[in-house]
Amino acid sequence: MPLDNHFLEYPHRKHAMDHNRYAWSNLFERKAIVWPHQAKVALMITIPVEFFPLNPVGKPFKAPGSMVTAYPDFRHYTTRDYGNRVGIFRLLKVLDEFNLKANFAINSEVASRYPALIEDILKNGHEIIAHGVDMDELHYGGMDSAHEAYLVEKSLVTLRNISGRNISGWMSPAYSESFETPDLVKKYGCNYLCDWSNDDMPYLMDTAYGNLVAMPVSQEISDRQIIINYHQTEDSFQQQVCDQLNVLSEEAGLYGGRILSLTLTPYISGLPFRISTIQSILKYASENSVISLTGSEITDIFTSQI
Repeated sequence: MPLDNHFLEYPHRKHAMDHNRYAWSNLFERKAIVWPHQAKVALMITIPVEFFPLNPVGKPFKAPGSMVTAYPDFRHYTTRDYGNRVGIFRLLKVLDEFNLKANFAINSEVASRYPALIEDILKNGHEIIAHGVDMDELHYGGMDSAHEAYLVEKSLVTLRNISGRNISGWMSPAYSESFETPDLVKKYGCNYLCDWSNDDMPYLMDTAYGNLVAMPVSQEISDRQIIINYHQTEDSFQQQVCDQLNVLSEEAGLYGGRILSLTLTPYISGLPFRISTIQSILKYASENSVISLTGSEITDIFTSQI
């Protein structure tokens, strides 16, 4: 027996996307973006600065890096805390060595606990973006809308008050969102969102409160993904970042500016035996005519040229 016709009707079926969050476009056919000083590639470094509670609820899942063993899991808690106490300062030193800027995606709980750390991050022109409240307050489909709005507002207000800066970027804890997260982020004053890794360049995302720039923070070119999740070596991590830069540079010569997104986690890359790898990566990038840009700088350049 054939199906009734209404089973074959899908109101959102069309070329490309099946939603209205953004318009589909081919990266290689878009208008070329030109970076300052005719640089081919913008180096966008993202450094998550996170607080993992000792007694996580883990709803709807435990964020990567969360506690593992029975309470109190001091083994993993102190390992994560190492990043905020020690590792982050090694990364700051290396960034300063190569005169590079970074986006520091910060849980507001970190800012509340360590306001002096915020001062150190801002000294050399780095940018702070909101990274939620902590790594156990995740955003997810089906959560109470009022509670999610509270979390977004709390994170942004806390970071703005402590930093004295107009925080304009957002990266959700564990990159986890509800269907309303982009709307709420825009509602509370952000201009760009770092959760969607489906492109190599920014694009405009529609929200109930106006356009939001989707910033291409790669979840693959990341120390967590390559070293921790894939169990690959530091040498392999370095090679993959350099290969990524080489291909993007070639494409930029044909299609316009590209972005090399590099994510470095303080309690991973900030360890003594890994910091030389980070130095080598950043030295290679600096010698290959990249321009160091923060998320808000990329947003301003992108929106002025589209």
